[in-house]
Amino acid sequence: MTVVRWAPSPTGRIHLGNARPALLNWFFARRTGGRYILRMDDTDLARSTREFADGIEVDLDWLGVKPDLLVRQSERTALYDTARDRLIAAGRLYPCYETEEELDRKRARARLLGKPPIYDRAALSLSEEDRAKYEAEGRQPHWRFKLDGRPVQFDDLIKGPQTVNTASMSDPVLIRADGSYLYTLPSVVDDIDLAVTHVIRGEDHVSNTGTQIEIIEALGGTVPTFAHHNLLTDAEGQGFSKRLGSQSIADFRDQGYEPLAVAIMATLTGTSLPIEPFESLDAIAEKLELSMISHGAARFDPTELNGLNARLLHAMSYEEALPRLTSMGLEGEAIWLLLRENLVRFADIAELSKLLTGPVEPVVAEEDREFLALAKALLPPEPWDENTWGQWTGALKTATGRKGRALFMPLRLALTGRQDGPELKSLLVLLGRRACLDRLP
Repeated sequence: MTVVRWAPSPTGRIHLGNARPALLNWFFARRTGGRYILRMDDTDLARSTREFADGIEVDLDWLGVKPDLLVRQSERTALYDTARDRLIAAGRLYPCYETEEELDRKRARARLLGKPPIYDRAALSLSEEDRAKYEAEGRQPHWRFKLDGRPVQFDDLIKGPQTVNTASMSDPVLIRADGSYLYTLPSVVDDIDLAVTHVIRGEDHVSNTGTQIEIIEALGGTVPTFAHHNLLTDAEGQGFSKRLGSQSIADFRDQGYEPLAVAIMATLTGTSLPIEPFESLDAIAEKLELSMISHGAARFDPTELNGLNARLLHAMSYEEALPRLTSMGLEGEAIWLLLRENLVRFADIAELSKLLTGPVEPVVAEEDREFLALAKALLPPEPWDENTWGQWTGALKTATGRKGRALFMPLRLALTGRQDGPELKSLLVLLGRRACLDRLP
C-alpha cells in the first residue's frame, strides 16, 4: 500500500507554502488508494506548542484533508534512542566537542585556503583520553553521522534522476550537545517505522535526501520513493515563511475565502493544469499527476485567488449554500441565484441582500430627475416577471430616446444606490412594484 506523510513543525500557523505539500501528499494518497499520515515534528521543545499543533489539525480539516493517522515525534523518543545506539555501535555516529566558535574558525580557514567549508572529521581522531579531558572541562558532545562520501542516486518523481554527492557535504549533526535530536534522525526513523513508501516535499530538501538515504541504509530500512516539488512564492517572488509572518491558512479562513479555492491555488499554481474551479479535492486528485508540476517557481497571485473564489461561488448550488444562508437569516433560491453572480466571498451576500430588504440610499443626479419621474409614471402594473424590465425600459426608450448606459444607469443608481450589482431584470421581480416606487424620486 502507498503510504505518505506530511510532517509540519508546530512552531506557528501554517501558510500556503506549507499547505502545498500537505495537499499534494493528500492528492497522491487519494489517487493511489493509499494511507496519509500527519506527523508532528515537535522535537524542538523550545518552539513547538500544542496550541500550534491543534491549529494545524484545524487548518487541515478546513482544507478537507482527513489524516488516517496522527503521530507526534515528542512521544516517540524511545525509537530514536534505539536508532542512535545502533548507529553508534556501527561506528556511523560519533561524538564531536568543537564549540560553535571553533567550527566557525575552521570554516573561515577553509574558505581562505579555497577549500569547501565542510567538517574535517577531526573528532574521529580523538582518543578516549582526549574525550575525557573535554568532558572534564564541561564540554558535552554533539553527534555527527559519518557519511559514505559517495554519489547517492535516486529517481525523483518530479525532477527525474538525481545525484547528491555526499563527499562534498559535512557529516550532519544528528544530536545536539544537550541530547536533543535535530530533524534528520527522527524523520528517517519514523519513515522506516511507519513504512512510508513515498516522500513528497519541497525541492529545498533535495540535498537532504542524499544524507537521509545513507542513514536509512545504515539502519537497514527500505528507501522510499522521493518527489520534490517546486516552492510556492508570493506575488513578489519571496518564499512563504512563518518567521516572516506570511499570511496563514487561518487568515484566509477568517477573510472568508472558500477552502477549495485556497487548496486549488496552493497546489495547481506552478503546474500544467489551469487554475479553475473543481468540484472537490478528489476531482483534483483524479487529474493532477506529479509529472505535471513544473520545475520553475510557482508564484501565488492574490488577484487570481479572488477570481477563482468568485467563480466557485457563482457555480454553487442553492442546496450547498443553504446552511450558510440560513445561519445568516437568508433563504430563498431566487435570492441566491440572483446574488451569487456578484459574490467574491460568501459573506458579501449580507451586504448585497440589502438591495432587496433595504435600507438603500438612492443616488440621483439632478440631470436625471425628470427622466426618473417619467420612469416612475411608466412603471408597469403587477404581476411582474422577467419580461417586465424590457417592457419598462422599452417604453422609456421610446419616450425619451435614451439608450444604453444613459438609460439603465440612472435606474440602477436609483433602485440600488450603486453602479454595479445583480441583473436588473431579475432584481426588479424580487423587489416588487411597491419597493421600486418608494426608491424612485
